[in-house]
Amino acid sequence: MSESSALVAKLWNYCHVLRDDGVSTIEYVEQLTYLLFLKMADERAKAGMGQVVPAGLDWQSLMDRDGDDLEVHYRHVLSELGRSPGTLGTIYRKAQNRIQDPAKLRRLVVNLINEETWTAVDADLKGDAYEGLLQKGAEDTKSGAGQYFTPRPLIRAMMACLSPKPGETIADPAVGTGGFLLAAHEWVVDHHIEAMDVDDKRFLRDETVHGWEIVDGTARLCAMNLLLHGIGTPTGPSLVTVVDALRADPGVRFDMVAANPPFGRKSSMTMVNEAGEVQREDLVIVRDDFWASTSNKQLNFLQHIKTMLKVNGRAAVVLPDNVLFEAGAGETIRRRLMAECDLHTILRLPTGIFYAQGVKANVLFFDRKPAAADAWTKDVWVYDLRTNMHFTLKTKPLRESDLGGFVAAYSPGDRSKRVESERFRRFGYDEVISRDKANLDITWLRDDTLDDGSTLPPPAVLAAEIVEELEAALAQFTQLAAILPTGLGLSD
Repeated sequence: MSESSALVAKLWNYCHVLRDDGVSTIEYVEQLTYLLFLKMADERAKAGMGQVVPAGLDWQSLMDRDGDDLEVHYRHVLSELGRSPGTLGTIYRKAQNRIQDPAKLRRLVVNLINEETWTAVDADLKGDAYEGLLQKGAEDTKSGAGQYFTPRPLIRAMMACLSPKPGETIADPAVGTGGFLLAAHEWVVDHHIEAMDVDDKRFLRDETVHGWEIVDGTARLCAMNLLLHGIGTPTGPSLVTVVDALRADPGVRFDMVAANPPFGRKSSMTMVNEAGEVQREDLVIVRDDFWASTSNKQLNFLQHIKTMLKVNGRAAVVLPDNVLFEAGAGETIRRRLMAECDLHTILRLPTGIFYAQGVKANVLFFDRKPAAADAWTKDVWVYDLRTNMHFTLKTKPLRESDLGGFVAAYSPGDRSKRVESERFRRFGYDEVISRDKANLDITWLRDDTLDDGSTLPPPAVLAAEIVEELEAALAQFTQLAAILPTGLGLSD
């Protein structure tokens, strides 16, 4: 067993103890986050590296207490630190104690976390251990945490295509637990660290990555994940902004954006009317920098990401199939995207790789370009990794080797050297733009499952796919109804 696996096992074993008290996996990881930060801050202070946490709210204040006094003080610590600025405030923002048994809290503090010297643990080791816990949390389907976890092999393949360099910035407007930002940092370290000077390394640590996350709990997991991997500093500004990224133009531009916006088509709010009935109202995002106004979250994230890019900046975004074919705002956005950006590559992803069942998704690769009279997209290359490809989360998970053929075909160093193959085809701009509604859902391989019913997906997956298609059709009818004139009657 590797050191990382052993550390995960040690931390994970205690989760089973707390489950009897109704603490979910992700809640357990949150509690570990609060306590690990305090322990690491204590170790920094003792090593003469500066005080991060105020006296009286620090690790020693927990070690000095027991019983109900410990539980009451722990809640006080979480509340007070949640008002702090920077990284400290992000990690403890709206933090709550989920461990109601003081004896179990004491065991977690004294017997589990205090026994390790966390700042002496290699960044890769403790970072990998934390990632391991996050993955276990994602596997806990009842918590719904899987929506924040993109398969790491897919993230690494996307980063191999983007190939970040020292001095470049990368952002994720739907950052989740930080997988894309970690992969960008890892890529730069693995490929460029020997040529980097002190300023390059400081920039990589403090200024290269930034993320936005709407959920407080997920933002804290991301902030801690970055810290444990040596990204950012405990006393520095937070690299994760806790806000709805779609609400406004962030005002800053990045060399790269990589993201997997949350699944679910609509942005909506829940209201209770005068009769006490619960109603949901779709929220149409209206922004001056958007090509079209829509309540479809993925279409809005796509427009938002275009805004975030510098001119000649590059993006890789995981998006569901409906973005490729939806009418109305979808068609408008696809046409404008191909005109104002170079949409050069689409990777059709296989099913069975996400924690949400039945998801059919793609990765869109595009570069933002300066204003021009002619469309910037000349060719759209489509790589079909879906047809006749079968994966599951447990028995046949997606591996980096499964994406090796795509990365090689993508030709990150020089896209002019691309060659067509059975799964990789080039489609000219005129051919694509003339398709009905500029539909980018392009297929050419024969699906063997059409001939063999035994290879069909499980009923739950089929049902999810049908619901997705019905929702897409309903959205199109709703848009049509909105533009039709009202008050029409039959003439006498």
